[in-house]
Amino acid sequence: MIRFSQHRRMAGVALAIALSAGAFSAVAASVMVGGAPMLPTKDIIDNAVNSKDHTTLVAAVKAAGLVDTLKGAGPFTVFAPTNAAFDGLPAGTVDTLLKPENKATLTGVLTYHVVSGKLDAAELKKEIKAGKGTAELKTVAGGMLWAKMAGSKLTITDEKGGTATVTIPNVYQSNGVIHVVDKVLLPK
Repeated sequence: MIRFSQHRRMAGVALAIALSAGAFSAVAASVMVGGAPMLPTKDIIDNAVNSKDHTTLVAAVKAAGLVDTLKGAGPFTVFAPTNAAFDGLPAGTVDTLLKPENKATLTGVLTYHVVSGKLDAAELKKEIKAGKGTAELKTVAGGMLWAKMAGSKLTITDEKGGTATVTIPNVYQSNGVIHVVDKVLLPK
């Protein structure tokens, strides 16, 4: 016969096992970006610094003084260009943008990649459908982006007519969602 105290201990052990399993499944369910798990319990910055594919973006965010903003409550939707996307810019562009005297321009480019709210791929597709093939997104920089579907791929077009493809959608963060993109989006 099990005594009440033994029953409570067994219930405690069962609860501890269940909580451990839940924590494991949360880690297992996280998306891998740049070789690192992007944990939905961490904010945009705390996840991005671990992605080896986003070192240029992180350096730019730091140079622009946007770390505290992107660690804020949000929610934010961030279209995050990879290092390869930054490498696709004309030679010298990134180095020029990272200079202190170009902080305002850099801030404008970076905030052009951010939309207020938490727009995952399902919500973007819903807005695209409602917009008869195009969803207009106002960036926190004040510019516009246009989301469309190209077959099964989600694309984002900037004000200069450049188009980025979302390569990894729905990277959930505690303060929003990141969609990894293959091009840097540029305002007018």
